[in-house]
Amino acid sequence: MTVDKKKQARKDEAIDKKYGTRGTEQKGSAKKGLTKKDVAKKVVGKKGQHKKEPEKVEKVDFKTATHKDSEKVQKVLARAGKGSRREMETMISEGRVSIDGKVAFLGDRISGTEQIRLDGHHVKLTAQDEDICRVLIYNKPEGEMCTRKDPEGRPTVFDRLPPLDAGRWVAVGRLDINTSGMLLFTTDGELANRLMHPSQKVEREYAVRVFGEINEAMLQTLRTGVKLEDGMARFQKITYRGGEGRNHWFHVVLSEGRNREVRRLWESQDVQVSRLIRVRYGDMEMQRQLPMGGWRELALKEVNYYRQLVDLTPEAESKVKVDEKAMDNAKSRRIRRSVKKHQQRNQQSNRRRHK
Repeated sequence: MTVDKKKQARKDEAIDKKYGTRGTEQKGSAKKGLTKKDVAKKVVGKKGQHKKEPEKVEKVDFKTATHKDSEKVQKVLARAGKGSRREMETMISEGRVSIDGKVAFLGDRISGTEQIRLDGHHVKLTAQDEDICRVLIYNKPEGEMCTRKDPEGRPTVFDRLPPLDAGRWVAVGRLDINTSGMLLFTTDGELANRLMHPSQKVEREYAVRVFGEINEAMLQTLRTGVKLEDGMARFQKITYRGGEGRNHWFHVVLSEGRNREVRRLWESQDVQVSRLIRVRYGDMEMQRQLPMGGWRELALKEVNYYRQLVDLTPEAESKVKVDEKAMDNAKSRRIRRSVKKHQQRNQQSNRRRHK
C-alpha cells in the first residue's frame, strides 16, 4: 500500500469513527453476522485493553410501579398511634421526625427496619397485621377541650379514656368546647384519617337547637349551598324536630367536618345555635343510655363496620375483650358514678392549684 493510500485509509477511519458508516457503502458489523454484544467484546482501546460491556439499564414504568415492601413514614407513625396522618405530616414538615438519624421529609418511605424518632424519642413500629385496632364512642360534655393538654387547665376529652400498653388514642375529628355528643376514638391512625377525610363522605348527624325566626326559604338555601369563608357548604338533609316560640330543634346531616361548619351555616341565615349535639357518625348512633362523659368500646362487628366503610381490611378477631351486652340502667349508673368521681377529683386538684 502506497503512502497516499495509507493516508486516505487513516482519513476514512477517522471520519467513520466520528460520524459512523450510516449512509456510506461500508457495511456495519451487524450485517456481517455479528451481534452488538460480539462487537463490544472485539472493540480494542488505545492501550490494547478490551472495553467493558455497557451495563444494562432497566426501564421502570412509573405509572404502574409499586412499593411492595415500604410505606410512607407518616402512615406508619399514624398507625403507631402518634396521631392522625395529617398531624404526622405537619410534624414531618416541621422537622420533628428523623429516620436513621437524618431529618425525614414528606413522601419518605420506610420498610420497618429503620430507627424512627419523633421529637428525639424512639418510636416502636408495628406491622399492619400486628396493629391493635380499637374504637371507642365517647359522649362528650360541653366544656371539654378536644386536645390532650390544655394550658389553662380545663378538662379534656382524653382525661378519662382507658390507658393503653402501646400507642395512643386518636380522636376522629373534633367538637368545639360548646358542642357535646358522639366523639370517636381509635388506636389506628389510618382509620382515623380515612373517617375524617372529605373524600370518604362519611355522614355526621347533629341535633341543633336554633334561636330565631326560620322559614322554608332559609332551609332551602341551607340545602342548596351557602358560601362561607372557606368555600361552599350545605346540609345534605334537614329534618324539623319541633320547638316552642323562637326555639326550634332540627336534625342536620353533613359529610365533612370543617371547623364550626354547622354553626356557621345557621349563622349565615341570621339565626343563633343555642345547643349542638352530634348524634351519629356513619350509620352508627350513640346510645341514649350512655351518660355524659362516659365511653363505650365497640365490639368486633362494630369495629369492622367502620373499617369496611372506608375500605380497610376487616379485623379477623377481637384484640381485646369487649362487653357486647346492651347498655342497661345498671351499667349506665356505674358509668355515671365513675364520671362523677373523676369530676370531683379534678375539682379538688384545681382548688389546690389555685391556692
